[in-house]
Amino acid sequence: MASPPARQQQPRGSPVVAVGARGYRGGVAGAPRSPARPRLPPSLAPADPAEHDLGDEATLRRLAVELDLAGRSAESVELDQCRFSDADLSGSSLHRAGVRDCRFTGTNLANLRAEQSSMLRTELTGSRLTGLHWLDGTLREVLVGDCRADLSVFRFTRFHRVRFERCNLTRADFQNADLGGAQFVACDLTGAQFSFARMHGTRFEGCALTDLGGMRSFDGAIIDPADLMQLSYAMAAALGIQLAGPEPATAGDGRCR
Repeated sequence: MASPPARQQQPRGSPVVAVGARGYRGGVAGAPRSPARPRLPPSLAPADPAEHDLGDEATLRRLAVELDLAGRSAESVELDQCRFSDADLSGSSLHRAGVRDCRFTGTNLANLRAEQSSMLRTELTGSRLTGLHWLDGTLREVLVGDCRADLSVFRFTRFHRVRFERCNLTRADFQNADLGGAQFVACDLTGAQFSFARMHGTRFEGCALTDLGGMRSFDGAIIDPADLMQLSYAMAAALGIQLAGPEPATAGDGRCR
């Protein structure tokens, strides 16, 4: 996956632009706090495929997981203080799952579907999240870095201090999500959908922001000034503004040729 090029980050206290219903509001904002790191023990026991699986009410705790757990279906699963490395959870379906103090590295979460589930103090890096569905859930103190998360869906999910950095989020779906605590840094959000999302305080820095849906939801979002030009046409269309073009010159109108 080719990640979008990262832009030089602005220093703490640099100018930002808040997008609001009454127009642009310039200001100065300090850098937001980073998500808390996972609280992992110094050593982890290796997960045993004969003993550790994703079934109803299963608990995986303090384990180093390198297992194929794809295609599982389970309710009330608890993943606590685990490190997932090159594991596979793709295509699994989880309901009311809890993920706490975990780290996912190089893990396949493509097309995983989690409903009414929570994630706390968790990091996902270099992992595949294509088509991930995290629906009507909660993400709190979560870092998602260098991941492919195109076509992912986060409808009705609440974000509290969640940071996406250098991620492919093309055509991601954030409809009806509460994104007030989300940051997007150097991410490709081309074609992403934000209809009916709550975005007061959502931050965008150095991102690709073309062909977005739901521009009317951007009231209160905080945008890197360098990203504003990309948004101008989408904002104009959402507000019904027509852009004037050059009028064709006619003979005898006194214009220079």
